[in-house]
Amino acid sequence: MTVPPTAGVLAGMRDLLAAPDAQGGAIWRLTPVARQLDANLIRLLPGTLGTSHVEPDLDVLLCVLAGSGELEIGGARQELEPGSVAWLPHGMARSLSAGPDGLVHVTAHRRRPGLTIGNAAAVREPATGGEPACMLGRVCPDCDHPAEDAAARFCSRCGSRLPS
Repeated sequence: MTVPPTAGVLAGMRDLLAAPDAQGGAIWRLTPVARQLDANLIRLLPGTLGTSHVEPDLDVLLCVLAGSGELEIGGARQELEPGSVAWLPHGMARSLSAGPDGLVHVTAHRRRPGLTIGNAAAVREPATGGEPACMLGRVCPDCDHPAEDAAARFCSRCGSRLPS
């Protein structure tokens, strides 16, 4: 068995956390193409209020690295601080809000396979992992700017289409 060239240490979280925090959104993403896992380092700016949503297919593991905030899941509110680890089961309503110092967290979940062109009459298999989880559907894929409006379809900074 050969080890892929990107296996092993992929990033230094200390360096990523020390970078200027003027911009929220995805700071780092797991990028090797041949993978079964998706992981993201997400920065929510101070005071960011989460919008409740349901991820129908994916369980998500969330680990807080810096800042503070609040997780609302299944109608219950829980405080988040560095070192907090939360399991977000699929099918359950959730929202994530940042405290006065912002919130930086890592999410990990199964990868959802990419979109393919196929026969419209074909039966679609259930999703088996991947993007988007949490607020990632609101992060511009081109400039990483987070949309403040959950209903936004285009990035207010660069005009790119947001993930749907």
